[in-house]
Amino acid sequence: MSSWLRWEIPPEFVRKAEEIEAEVRPYFERVAAIREYNQLKVLAAMQEANISESFFGGTTGYGYDDSGRARLERAYAHAFGAEAALVRPQISTGTHALAVALFAITRPGYKILSVTGAPYDTLHDVIGIRRDDRTREHRLKLEMRGLRRSVTEVSSGLREKAPLTPGSLRDWGVDYEQVDLLPDGNLDFSAIEAALSERPEVVFVQRSRGYHDRPAVTIDVMRELVCLIRRCSPDSIIFVDNCYGEFVERAEPTEVGVDLCAGSLNKNPGGGRAVTGGYIVGRRDLVLAASNRLYAPGLGRAVGPSLGTTRDFSQGLYLAPQVVAEAIKGMIFASAFFRSLGWHTNPAPDAVRADIIQSIECGSRERLIALCQAVQAASPVDSFVVPVPGSMPGYDCEIIMAAGSFTQGSSIELSADGPLRPPYIAYMQGGLAYEQVKLAVLLTHKALTSES
Repeated sequence: MSSWLRWEIPPEFVRKAEEIEAEVRPYFERVAAIREYNQLKVLAAMQEANISESFFGGTTGYGYDDSGRARLERAYAHAFGAEAALVRPQISTGTHALAVALFAITRPGYKILSVTGAPYDTLHDVIGIRRDDRTREHRLKLEMRGLRRSVTEVSSGLREKAPLTPGSLRDWGVDYEQVDLLPDGNLDFSAIEAALSERPEVVFVQRSRGYHDRPAVTIDVMRELVCLIRRCSPDSIIFVDNCYGEFVERAEPTEVGVDLCAGSLNKNPGGGRAVTGGYIVGRRDLVLAASNRLYAPGLGRAVGPSLGTTRDFSQGLYLAPQVVAEAIKGMIFASAFFRSLGWHTNPAPDAVRADIIQSIECGSRERLIALCQAVQAASPVDSFVVPVPGSMPGYDCEIIMAAGSFTQGSSIELSADGPLRPPYIAYMQGGLAYEQVKLAVLLTHKALTSES
């Protein structure tokens, strides 16, 4: 009996999936080559750091003299081509890691320049911007373009009127500007070069597409961007939100000249083993500043108990290249399968990928709901739960979310969600096992075929 019959998948659907797999096999081989390179890189990093089972017990209390934590951070630094790393269970989310880093490297009067447009929604309150503020600013930029009014003038006018988020970077006196992406979603290098003339103290880059239908920033593009920044504003600190991008390519941002990057262990580098935690890697002085911000000046990296997480964090790092490869293979298959049904997907199956996120334009409310419910039904955890649309703070429409994961909020495990508004895009990411993603896609096809 075919394994797929357990879910009553028709044989013709399985044959169609096998045909799709044959078509995308060259792309799978490319993923396998990257996985092998990164697996050996991580293995070498862990050997260089002398990772030892005897240090997996961890510490409590202050966390002084935690040799296992120190060795793991040494392995992270080596794997990311960085001078130093901070890998701690006290960092609870990717947004938390980014906030710690941003507050550590800025001071009142500094300016942050985002060169990848508006950041992910959860950073808006960290920075001190709101969706309506950003919309008004964009509109005023368009209106004033003919009058040659500068972005700075427009932004300053809005800041005088917009309320500050308590505790935000703007509340701290840090300025913020952004360079919008081109209509095709790529970086606007001309506009970035012009904005760099004001010598911002921090240049912010969001590597992943997040919940926008735009390309993720590849390492090749990152390298070109770093060269531009070094030429136009050499003293700027280049900071990258690396969430969803770790081990997708052969190099990390810190290996091509980025000063600092951060992310969540519930995503790629946790390898599905980390149940919490985040990391910050980069220049030694900046990592020290981040540790002072996370804990306290003068204590910094010397404190912070590992609380028994060192084993899972270490094993997660070791498994990360393999797990990321499984997720990417799943996204390639999903992209190709839904394209065969006439749906628009981004990235395309043959695209060079820089994150683990796949956007799928469902085209209707019913298709989006069916896809998310299929992802839930294909999960190893809470497969019996049926997700339904609902309201969420910060959104102007209903949202549907599916995630049957071992760890709450784990984005390296398969999940899918999207806003219930045209063009009804589902954002799918993760997958510890390729077969789970394949099952979710086939269950979606089955549900939609049954309804029609």
